[in-house]
Amino acid sequence: MYMRNGYKERCRRLPVTGAGEALEDGGWGMRIDGTAFGEITIDGKTYDHDVVVRLSGEVVKRRKKLSKKIYGTSHTISKAEAKFVFEKGCDTLILGAGQQGCAHLSPEAIEYFAGKGCSVVVAPTADAIHAFNKTRGKKIGLFHVTC
Repeated sequence: MYMRNGYKERCRRLPVTGAGEALEDGGWGMRIDGTAFGEITIDGKTYDHDVVVRLSGEVVKRRKKLSKKIYGTSHTISKAEAKFVFEKGCDTLILGAGQQGCAHLSPEAIEYFAGKGCSVVVAPTADAIHAFNKTRGKKIGLFHVTC
């Protein structure tokens, strides 16, 4: 159990899905350096909030309110947030599910990405960083940096 804002939330470790198809040797321009609870470092810059990494390599703040207003938690990624994260031409989404793997896609978000032909890799954030750095092709990332 995890307490946040007076609410109990269940955290669960999520398996890596789709990793066999998405992972290859190599990478591209930017690099995610590492993570610790509450932060992620990308190309030497440390962010103290959840982030989305765009196809261009641009790093933007995650819009977790899109999910929180529907599910009452930012640990379930809504279809609305999936629409914000997705970019036309993207082949793979790498979801860093948090240090303990608490975040996950809602069924509607899974369906949304599948309908766009975008494979999804879900793993605890440290493992997702490794996957992101090794994945070739047109990829985007969403990284949850706490639990």
